[in-house]
Amino acid sequence: MTIAMSNDTPQAKKKKRAHRVAMLDTTIGRTLLQTAAVATFFLLWELGVRAGWISAFLVGSPAGIFALAWKMTLSGELLSDTWYTLFEAMLGFIIGTIFGSFIGLALWYSSFVARLVEPFIIAINSVPKIAFAPIVILWFGTGLFSKVMLAVSLTAIVALIAAYQAAKDADHDLQALMVSMGASKHQIFNKAVAPSTLPAIIATFRINIGFGLVGAVVGEFISSQRGLGHMIFNASSLYDLNSVWVGLFALMILGFILYYVIDAIERVMLPWKLANATQQVRV
Repeated sequence: MTIAMSNDTPQAKKKKRAHRVAMLDTTIGRTLLQTAAVATFFLLWELGVRAGWISAFLVGSPAGIFALAWKMTLSGELLSDTWYTLFEAMLGFIIGTIFGSFIGLALWYSSFVARLVEPFIIAINSVPKIAFAPIVILWFGTGLFSKVMLAVSLTAIVALIAAYQAAKDADHDLQALMVSMGASKHQIFNKAVAPSTLPAIIATFRINIGFGLVGAVVGEFISSQRGLGHMIFNASSLYDLNSVWVGLFALMILGFILYYVIDAIERVMLPWKLANATQQVRV
C-alpha cells in the first residue's frame, strides 16, 4: 500500500511527465508527432469532404490532390514546373544576397556615404517589392531573366540592410584596439567586422529563401508559360482547386527543403554557434 502511494506522489508524476517529454523531444519523436499532425489534418479534411461538411469544389479534397500530384509526377509536368521555379528562385536568391551583402558591407567603409544613401534605402525598403513586378516585366521581358530579377529585387534589399546593420554594430572596442595597434581599415574590416557580420548574413539566408520563391512565383503569375506560379494561376482561373493545392504543397516542400539546406550551411560555416546552443540546452 505504501509503495502504491509513493508511486503516485507529485514528484513521481512530474518525473514521469519529464521522461515522456524527453522521449518525444528527439529528432525521431518530433518527426513522428509532425507526421501524425499532418496525417490527422488530411484525414479530417477528407472525412469532411466525404461527409459533405466541406465543399470539394471550393476547397478541394486530399484524395483528389494526391491522385493529381501522382499523375503530374509520372507525366513529368510537376517536376518540370518545380525545377523551373526552383532555378529562378535560387538564382535570384544567390545574386540578390551576394549583391546586397556586398553593398551593405561596403557602406561600413564610409559613414558619410552610408548616411547619404540611408534615406534612399529606407524609401526603397518601405515599398512592397511586389509593386516592382510590372516594371521588372516591362524592362526585362517575360522570360527567365525577368523572374530572376524580380527575386533579386526582393532579396537584395534585405541582405543589404542586414549586412549594413551588422557591420555598424560590430565590436567597437575591438576596432578601437586594432586602431591603437596600427591596423589599417582593411585589416580591421577583414579581422573584426566581416567575421562578426557572418551570423547576421547567414540568418538572412532563411528569410531570402522565401523571398526568392515569392519573386519567382509572382513573376510567373504575371507572365510565364512554365513554373509552379503559372500552374497555380491557370488552375485558379479554371477553379481547379486540386491543381492549386498541388502547386502550393510543392512550394511548401521546396521551402522546407531549402530551409534545412541553409541550416546545414550554417552548421558548416558557424560550428561554434551550434556548440553554444548545445551547451545552453544542457544547462
